[in-house]
Amino acid sequence: MQKGVFLILMAMATLPSFSARRGLSREECVEVQEQVINSWMAREREAGNAILALPDSARAVSSSLATMPFWYKVYGSAPKGKRTLWISLHGGGGVPQEVNDGQWDNQKRLYQPEEGVYVAPRAPWNAWNMWCQEPIDELYEQLIRLMVACEGVDPDRVYLMGYSAGGDGVWREAPRMADHWAAASMMAGHPGDVSLVNLRNMPFMIWCGANDAAYQRNVLCAQRGEQMDSLQRDCPEGYIHQTHIMQGKGHWMDREDRIALPWMRRHIRNPYPKSVVWQQEEVVRPTFYWLQAPAGEQVRGRRVDVTIVDNTILLTRCDYTSITLWLNDDLLNLDKKVTVKSGKRTLFRGRIPRTEANMQASLAERGDPRYCFPAKITVSLKEH
Repeated sequence: MQKGVFLILMAMATLPSFSARRGLSREECVEVQEQVINSWMAREREAGNAILALPDSARAVSSSLATMPFWYKVYGSAPKGKRTLWISLHGGGGVPQEVNDGQWDNQKRLYQPEEGVYVAPRAPWNAWNMWCQEPIDELYEQLIRLMVACEGVDPDRVYLMGYSAGGDGVWREAPRMADHWAAASMMAGHPGDVSLVNLRNMPFMIWCGANDAAYQRNVLCAQRGEQMDSLQRDCPEGYIHQTHIMQGKGHWMDREDRIALPWMRRHIRNPYPKSVVWQQEEVVRPTFYWLQAPAGEQVRGRRVDVTIVDNTILLTRCDYTSITLWLNDDLLNLDKKVTVKSGKRTLFRGRIPRTEANMQASLAERGDPRYCFPAKITVSLKEH
C-alpha cells in the first residue's frame, strides 16, 4: 500500500461516522435509544433488586439528606412494562412518631387497586409538611425508578394519592411534579397557598368531607375545586378534574373516596404535551416535561407558557433569561427545520440533530426512560 493512501485511510478511521456528524436518522435514533434505555434499565434493576431483597423492616430509598422506608404489595396481573404504580401517602403530621407509624400501617390497607404495585412509604419526618419538604422529590423519583426497573411498572401509569397530611403532600407534589404522574387524588388535605396552573396536563381529584372544618379544609378544598373549574373553562382541552365535597362527612369519609382509583386508572401520562404551563413552587425544580430552566434562576413564581404548533415552538411567557428545550419526534419533526419564537421575535430557526449524547445526558438527569431525549436546544431571551 502506498504511504499516502495509508495515511488517508488512517485519518478516515479517526473521524466520527457521517451519521454522528450529521446526527442520527429517525430510524437510527430508535435503535440507539432502545440500547441506551436497556443499558440504563439493567443498571437500575441491579441496584433495585438489592433493595427489594431486604426484609420489610429495612427496605427504603435514601439520599444524602433523607431516608424513606416503604411497604409494597402487588395486586392483580399485567404484562411486563404495563403495570400501574400507586404511591399512597399516610396521614399524621406533626405528631409523635408512634402516631405516624400507626397512620402508615393504616395506609397499607386503606386502598386496594384491582391491579398494580401499591406502595405505602413512611414519611422521613414527623412534621406537617413531611410529604413535601425539598429532599423528598428525589425519593419519589427513586421509588418510581425502582418499580419501573424491577416490577415492570409502566412509567406512564404512576398515580399519587394521600390522606390528611398525605393529602397536604398531594396538594403540593401533584403540581410540582405533574410531569411524573398519570393522575393524582387528594383526600382530606389542606391546600395552603399552592398554585394549580401546572396541572394543565395531569388529571386531578379533590376529596373532602363537607363537615371537615378543621383548618377550613372544607371551605378551601371547595374553593380550589372552583379554581380548577375556572382553569378548565379557560383551557377546555386541559385541567381534567373532579371535586367531591362529601355531604355529611367529616375528616373521615368512610372510604367512599376509594372510587378515585378506577377514575385515576383511566388516565395515562402524556410525557410530551405540546402545551405546557410551568410555574415554580416553594420547592423549585430544574425540569418539567421537556423544559429545563437555567441554574441560578429557579425562583418561586417564575413561569413558562409554551405551545408547539406544527414545527414551531411558541413561548408566550418565559420568566428566564434562557430556556432549554429537550425534543424528540413525538413533539415535532426533527427532519425539518424547527422555529422557536417569543412574541414577534424569532429566537432560532434551523435543524436540530438527534444524538446519543443527548439521550445519555437527559436520561441521567431525569431518571425516566420516557424523558430520554435525542435533541435539545437552548435559546436566549435576552434583548440584544
